[in-house]
Amino acid sequence: MGLFDKFKQGLQKTYRVLNTDVRDLFKSEGRLIDEDFLDDMRAILFKTDMGYDSTEQIVAEVAKNFRGRVVHLEDVVATWKKKLSELMAQDASPIRYAESGPTVIMVCGVNGAGKTTSIAKLAAMFKAEGRSVLLGAGDTFRAAAVEQLAIWAKRLELDIVTGEPGAHPASVAYRAVEQSLARGVDVCIVDTAGRLQTQKNLMAELTKIQQSIRKLVPAAPHEVLLVLDATTGQNGISQAANFTQAVDCTGIVLAKLDGTAKGGVVVAIRQQVGLPVKYVGVGEKPEDLALFKPGEFVDALFSDISAGA
Repeated sequence: MGLFDKFKQGLQKTYRVLNTDVRDLFKSEGRLIDEDFLDDMRAILFKTDMGYDSTEQIVAEVAKNFRGRVVHLEDVVATWKKKLSELMAQDASPIRYAESGPTVIMVCGVNGAGKTTSIAKLAAMFKAEGRSVLLGAGDTFRAAAVEQLAIWAKRLELDIVTGEPGAHPASVAYRAVEQSLARGVDVCIVDTAGRLQTQKNLMAELTKIQQSIRKLVPAAPHEVLLVLDATTGQNGISQAANFTQAVDCTGIVLAKLDGTAKGGVVVAIRQQVGLPVKYVGVGEKPEDLALFKPGEFVDALFSDISAGA
C-alpha cells in the first residue's frame, strides 16, 4: 500500500464528514460566497478539529479569493488544499539516525494514547528496512504494559529488556542501551510509563531516563517521540506543550487517526505546537504506520471530493 492509500485508509472517517458536509454547501449552479457561506464553511472545518486559528486562516483565504462571486465546489476545495498544505508545511522529518552505534528512540505519552502499539509499528518499520531492533520496557509500573510489549517483541521476533515490577525506569533504559551497544543493535526503542501531562513527578522522571541514557550515549536519545491519540482532538495540544517542557521532544506520532473524524487536528498540532508530525497510525496492523507528508495527507483528505460537482 502506497503512502496516499495509507492516508486515505486512515482518514476515512474524516473524509466522510467532509465529503457529506462540503457537498451540502453547494448547488449544481454554484454558491455565492457571502457571510452565510463562510459561517457554514467555518462550522465544517471546526467539526474536523482543525482549531480556531487554522480555520480562520482558511476562511480568510476563501473570502479573499472569492467573496461576492458564485463559485463551484472544486474552486473552493482547491483553495482549501493549497492553504492546508501551507499551514502544515514542515521539513521532511524521518528518523534522525546516529552517525555510529545504536540510534536510541525514547517514546512517551499519556495512558491509552496508543504508545505500545506505536512502538511495535515503529519496530516493524525498522525491521522491514533491514535494521536490527531492541526494545526497552520502561513502563515498569504496569505489569500489563511490559507484558503487552513483550508479546509484540515475540510476534516481531525482537529482543526486549525488562525490569522487575516497580524497578526504576531509568535503570531499564540504561540496560537496554547498554545491551544495544554490546550487541551492535541498530535501533533501541525505550518505552516509558504512560502519564498525565499534569503529573509533575512523573514528568520529571522522563528527564531522569534521558540522563541515564546519556551516560552511555551522550548524543542520545536521538529522537524523543510523543504519541498523541488523534481521537482526543484538541486535548492533544496541551499534552504536547507539557511533554515538550519536560523533555526535548523531537516529533509526534499521531495514533488512531483511522478511529476519528477529527483528522484536522494534525493542522492544529502543526500550527500550535511546532513539532513535526513524523508518523501517523492508520490502522491496527504493524505495517499501518505512515510517514507524514503534508501534500499526500491533504490529497487523501480531499480525494474525489469534487468529483461530479
